[in-house]
Amino acid sequence: MREVIYLDNNATTRMAPEVLEAMLPYFREQYGNASSGHLLGHISEGALVEARNQVAALLNCQAAEVVFNGGGTEGLNHAFRGVFEALPGKRHFVITAVEHSAVLALGDWLKRQGAEVTVLPVDAAGRLDLAQLEAAIRLDTALVSVMAANNETGVLFPLEEIAPRVKARGALLHVDATQAIGKMPLDLAALPADLLNLSAHKFHGPKGVGALFIRRGLRLKPFLIGGHQERGRRGGTENLPGIVGLGKAAELAALGLSNLEAVCRRRDILEASLTDAVIHGVAVSRLPNTCFAGFPGIEGEALLLRLSQRGICVSTGSACTTGQTEPSHVLRAMGVEPRLALGTIRFSLSRDTTDQEIETVVELLPSLLEELRGRGPVGR
Repeated sequence: MREVIYLDNNATTRMAPEVLEAMLPYFREQYGNASSGHLLGHISEGALVEARNQVAALLNCQAAEVVFNGGGTEGLNHAFRGVFEALPGKRHFVITAVEHSAVLALGDWLKRQGAEVTVLPVDAAGRLDLAQLEAAIRLDTALVSVMAANNETGVLFPLEEIAPRVKARGALLHVDATQAIGKMPLDLAALPADLLNLSAHKFHGPKGVGALFIRRGLRLKPFLIGGHQERGRRGGTENLPGIVGLGKAAELAALGLSNLEAVCRRRDILEASLTDAVIHGVAVSRLPNTCFAGFPGIEGEALLLRLSQRGICVSTGSACTTGQTEPSHVLRAMGVEPRLALGTIRFSLSRDTTDQEIETVVELLPSLLEELRGRGPVGR
């Protein structure tokens, strides 16, 4: 296999070696059920407690507010469906046009259940109009859901300004932090969010495991019924190796927050070389690792293929919508012209990305663009 340069970290990340090492004992010698009363059960229960504390430390919340689950999509379903069932007198929900496709799908589900969903627009830079957000919240608004950081553009929503507006109007606030964890600090002691979800594989943990923060005092119906696990909020035997990996990844993410300048510097070097590209969201605050670049006169899928043939992994947007021929719903919401939207590539770096890898991409891109525009030799 050829050497790979992986720049699709918003889709998933390489599991950190320390995470794998932490997980291995719980596949082998420490295989007890955390609900069992014997020695191996007690060891597993202790590991569960430690992982919960590690996630709580990253979020600066109480350990009892952390509910382990199967990942980001499950966390979103628990939050939305849980609020829908818990507040039958409130049937209005507010989301934004650039949320993850899973949130948009949940919005459609809510409509089929008889709820009303307000979808807020964004401007050309991907920003939310906070006055418009505030005006959209009604007496019957159950939940406002916003993402901390957009998975395609990396654009940040100002949570510290959004949260007090939502709480002052009496609605619950859910934050989709799937793309933000490990790339920006989140302090739930200071941020009055009621719900927040995350997924381990987005910050160098294992796939298929995540967590939902449910602020103390908020009572949601269980997402999975059938067991006492997770304080009755999510029944079923815990995925202990995955949860241990999530905990270790959270610990490493907390330590790595001070090292994001290097990631941002490499991203900026890449963007500085893209002189003929349009960087979506460049004018506002973004995640330090994300570059969503539109190349005029280029088909994004064709450029992705050329890069992939050379061992460089990028994407044309969200991993959950790869293969679709329609422009990204995020770029449509930002008013980006369809041809440019279809010529957009997402480069997303991680703490593992090196200077040499960025240098290789910077050197290779011009010839690939010339080739695709029909002004250069056809590559092999």
